[in-house]
Amino acid sequence: MQPKEKNMMGHNLEIPKEMGAWVLNDPDNIEIKKKPVPEPKEDEVLLKIDAVAICATDLEIISHGKPAQIEGQMPFNKNYTPGHEAMGRVVKLGAAVDDFKIGDRVAVEIHAGCGRCEMCVKGWYTSCLNYGFASKGHKANGFTTDGAFSEYMTNRTRTLVRVPDDMSDEEATLAVTAGTSMYTLDVMGGLFAGQTMVIMGPGPIGLCAVGVASALGAEVILTGTRDNRLEIGKKLGASHVINVKNDDPIKVVKELTDGIGAHYVLDCSGAPNAVNDASSMIRRGGKIGLAAFPSKPVEVDIANLVRNNAYIYATRGEGKSACHRAMALMAQKRFDAKLIHTHTFAMKDLQTGLKYTKERIEDAIKVVVRNDDRLI
Repeated sequence: MQPKEKNMMGHNLEIPKEMGAWVLNDPDNIEIKKKPVPEPKEDEVLLKIDAVAICATDLEIISHGKPAQIEGQMPFNKNYTPGHEAMGRVVKLGAAVDDFKIGDRVAVEIHAGCGRCEMCVKGWYTSCLNYGFASKGHKANGFTTDGAFSEYMTNRTRTLVRVPDDMSDEEATLAVTAGTSMYTLDVMGGLFAGQTMVIMGPGPIGLCAVGVASALGAEVILTGTRDNRLEIGKKLGASHVINVKNDDPIKVVKELTDGIGAHYVLDCSGAPNAVNDASSMIRRGGKIGLAAFPSKPVEVDIANLVRNNAYIYATRGEGKSACHRAMALMAQKRFDAKLIHTHTFAMKDLQTGLKYTKERIEDAIKVVVRNDDRLI
């Protein structure tokens, strides 16, 4: 007999003892294996994973190891399950959990900091000083601990974001992407309605940033190289779009801002010259946010930053309550995150989804894998 949990409606949810999960063996070597279904700890719930969005960071983890790690500093993280932009249903409660019930639909944040270091106490748990040390309480789904490319996953309740009944599973997986954009805006000091923000790079985070910033009242200028993605940016609220292959973005931004420059520039591209371009687009005293990073060290014109009295804010992940507030904007239909979701595959076809994401097949933006069938 399989153990069963009853939800609030009286329905039984069967929980098997074993599950299928994608396991990373060596670089670019991932396969489905059997694993025990994890038991939720006191402050955790067990989720039945319904859908997971594939992130570019997943590709980096699968090929190179933990994101943003310095080459040769840490061993390749293997024998674990990646995947982090997930949503699912609560199927089992930890002993101390009373704020969620069986059957609740939730999206999950990636990071659960240790809760006791200086950064966690301030709410900056994506910068936890015990990052990677599970013995000290840190947990990062799909980064340092088992993630969501599986049938089940445990999560601490503080990482759960409730999903509205009328929101699709696919849209719900975008809460972390939108939350990452929201967090960078928070760290930059927030937005005032009517101010100008340039967003560089119409990838998933950049497009979500357009939606979030527009919903908060900013006048958004989006730059990129793909016309179809720039068009999506318009639908998400961008007032102006600039194809940098056809026009000089610095010149156009200055023209659109009466020669003064934008209040904010948010780089979501990671392009080598992004900081220098940003420092030429902002007005004096403007703010630059970095939500992406180049793959190699780059030269930065510090003198131009100093001359402009510019401020730079770099962020990692989804921090503070950003995912909850991004989800609120999505639930209120303040922007249509569904525009960013382009492809769906079964979880067992994860490798196809990874290929679509990596090679941008059919101009894939956000690819989602669904758990509609057992993996084993």
